Amino acid sequence: MLICPSCNTTLSRRRGRLGFFWVCRSCYGRAITLQIVRKAVPRPVLNSLWQTARTGKYTADRQCPACRRRMAEITVDAKGLTEQIDVCTGCHFIWFDRREFEALPKEPSKKTPARKLSAEQKEALALARIEQFKEQQYAAETSPDHWWEVIPAFFGIPIEYNPTPLRHRPLATWLLAVVIAAVGIATFKNLAPAVTNWGLIPAEFGRHFGLTFIASFFLHGGPAHLFGNLYFLVVFGDNSEDILGKARYLLMIAVAAIAGDVAHILSDPGSTIPCIGASGGISGILAYYCLRFPKAKVGIILFWVRWIRMPVGVMFVLWILLQIITAMKQSMGISNVAVFAHFGGAAVGILFWWFTRKPFSGTGEPYILVPAQ
Repeated sequence: MLICPSCNTTLSRRRGRLGFFWVCRSCYGRAITLQIVRKAVPRPVLNSLWQTARTGKYTADRQCPACRRRMAEITVDAKGLTEQIDVCTGCHFIWFDRREFEALPKEPSKKTPARKLSAEQKEALALARIEQFKEQQYAAETSPDHWWEVIPAFFGIPIEYNPTPLRHRPLATWLLAVVIAAVGIATFKNLAPAVTNWGLIPAEFGRHFGLTFIASFFLHGGPAHLFGNLYFLVVFGDNSEDILGKARYLLMIAVAAIAGDVAHILSDPGSTIPCIGASGGISGILAYYCLRFPKAKVGIILFWVRWIRMPVGVMFVLWILLQIITAMKQSMGISNVAVFAHFGGAAVGILFWWFTRKPFSGTGEPYILVPAQ
C-alpha cells in the first residue's frame, strides 16, 4: 500500500500506456517508478535528476510513498518554470505533484507510417468518428453519474461534476456549516420568537446594538431553507476557501453577509418584516466560485424533463436572471425572498474575485495519465 506524501492517504493504482503508476485522488499527485519515467523523459534529463538525488545533499522532509524514507527534493528547470521533483533513491520511486510530470520534456513519440486510404474510406471514417463523438456527448449531457443525483436536481439544486481537487481540508467551511446547522435546528421548535427577536428588521436595524446583523445570518425559516444554504456553502465553499485561505474566506463571507443586509435595508428602509438566512454571505461564495472556476461543470434538470450539464459561468448568468425576476416579483408584493441581499452578497464575491484573480490565476483540470486502450 502506497501513501501520498502530501495528503497521507492511500494511493490508487492505475495503468497507463507506459505502465503502472499510483495517483492520489485528493491532490492528484503521482508516484511513478524510475523505469516508467525513463520511457517518457529524455535520458540526459532523467540521468541528471537521478545523479543529483544520489549525492545525498538535497534530502527533504517528504517521505517516499513506498518505503517511507525521506526523499531527495531536486530542482528542475522545465519549460521555463522551476519544479521541485521528489526522488527516492532507495526504491526508485519518483513523486510528481500536480502538473510536474507534464512540465518535464518528453521523448518524441515514434509514429508508424499511416496506411493510405481512398477518398471514400476517409469520408466514411470521418463520418463514423463524428457519430461516435455525438453519441458520447449525448450520453454525457443527458444522464447523471449517479441515479440519486436526479433527486436534488428535481428541486433545482445544481450537481457539481469533476470538482477541482483541494490542497487543504476546508475546515472553515465545515465548522461554519456545523454552527449554522446547529443554530437552525435548535431554533426550529421556537422559530417565531427567535425570528421576531433576532431577525434583521430594516426599520429597526440597530436593535440589540446591531447584533441582529450577525444573529439573522444563523437563523433559517425551515429545513428546506437551511438545507439549501448549507448545500451551496459546502459544495462551492470548499474550493473558495482552498484558494483564498481560511482568513480571507471567512472575511469574504462576513463582508458579503453585511453587504447583503445593508442592500436589503436600503431596498425597503421602512419594512418591519424580519429578514433571516445566510443567503447574503453564500451569494458571495457563489459569485466568487463561478468567476474563479468558470469552466467547472454542474448538472441540472431543465423544466423537469431533460438533464443537462453546463459550466458554472453559465449557471451564474442564469442565477442573476432569476434574481432579477424575483426582484420584479418582490416589487409587486408576490415574493418574500430578500433578493437584494443576494445582490449585495454577490457584489462582494465579485470584488474579492477581482482583487485576488492575478495572484491565483491559472487553474485547469487535473491531469491523469491516459489509460491504456
